[in-house]
Amino acid sequence: MSTADDYRTALDHTRRLADRYLASLPDRPATPAQVPVAGPLPEGIGLQAAFEHLAAQVEPFLSASPGPRYLGYVTGGATPEALAADWLASAWDQNVSNHAGSIAASVEAMTVIAFAGAFGLGGNLHGHFVSGATAANLVCLATARQWAQQEGGALPKVFAGAAHSSILKAMAITGIGRERHVPVATLPGRTAVDPAALRAALAAETGPKIVVASAGEVNIGDFDDLQALADICREAGAWLHVDGAFGLFAALEPSLRHRVVGVERADSVTVDLHKWLNVPYDSAIAYTTRPDLQRQVFAASSAYLGDDPDPLHYTPENSRRFRALAAWMVLAVRGRDGIAQWVAANCRQARTLAAGLQVRGYDVLNPEVALNIVAFAPPAGDAAARDALLQAINASGVTFMTPTVLHGRPAIRAAFSNWSTTDADVDRILAMIESLPRR
Repeated sequence: MSTADDYRTALDHTRRLADRYLASLPDRPATPAQVPVAGPLPEGIGLQAAFEHLAAQVEPFLSASPGPRYLGYVTGGATPEALAADWLASAWDQNVSNHAGSIAASVEAMTVIAFAGAFGLGGNLHGHFVSGATAANLVCLATARQWAQQEGGALPKVFAGAAHSSILKAMAITGIGRERHVPVATLPGRTAVDPAALRAALAAETGPKIVVASAGEVNIGDFDDLQALADICREAGAWLHVDGAFGLFAALEPSLRHRVVGVERADSVTVDLHKWLNVPYDSAIAYTTRPDLQRQVFAASSAYLGDDPDPLHYTPENSRRFRALAAWMVLAVRGRDGIAQWVAANCRQARTLAAGLQVRGYDVLNPEVALNIVAFAPPAGDAAARDALLQAINASGVTFMTPTVLHGRPAIRAAFSNWSTTDADVDRILAMIESLPRR
């Protein structure tokens, strides 16, 4: 039987191993030079030996993804207070499936309301925590599908200019089907939907319709005109879903807030917190204006389960951890202004990287950086040239970036979303790129 001393010993080991890893982040290679395939994992070796195995066989081969120069995907880190709250969430081990017997579900509900206010969503959008933007998009599209079937009984078609891959995944899971995706033309040189093209596409189709708008498109961080799309959706009787996985954080920064004007008119909204809020994986919120329809999809009926407003009736999960604690802790410690400061810094750092790459002769494919993402390529380079450059960049250990294709051109994508990234980190990345042999 475990005692308080047993927990203390395990947590002491954890603290030492975590301290070692966190201290290494400023200079740790963004990705390890080699990643071995894990062999058979030992069993029954006791606490001390298990931690020794982690220290020798696992920790050295981890990436520095929570660190300041990891620019792949849109990957936040974990602020000190978020990490502390996440450890507490594990120690407290509350099942936030219902309101009975614990304050955890109530804290989650208040956290959802607080972030709705921070993002300017208004009181008509009701939210619940889920594991990430993929799950949030699933919840929102499942609710929209329920709306569509009540509207006319038919499966909806889904219209989008540059939808994230998780939208198509959600369409497949919900039974809407990937084949019911209707691509809509984007504006010249951008990834934002052309409102005129959307209006024409909606007019050409019959039956229920869902429009997916991007508040921070994942390739270059572009924004759809949410006000215009909301007007079009109201005219067409379409459901408007806004995928704001990371771009919704523009609402916190005064110079960027105009980009999300109109989001309060959406029927559903997704936001991912383990990106720009810099809380540990996994954490996101799905907001909808129709919790009644949401409950029709996700209600769990059993004699031993509670009833409204228990969270288990509104998301795919019944049991789930106390994700909201870390999210609230960041808001409590930093406030909206504190979070806005690193959002603004990351956007400035993206612009600095873009300018530095241009000076060094690289083609920046989104020279007017909309948010926090830069797409660039070697001049007149094909996919082979892009791949060679990307391999050299990532092999340096200074940073990690990912490939993309923008308007048909192979490119490299760098996304800034870490609270600890400094301007000196950008200088170090540019110096490394400048040192690479030109092909």
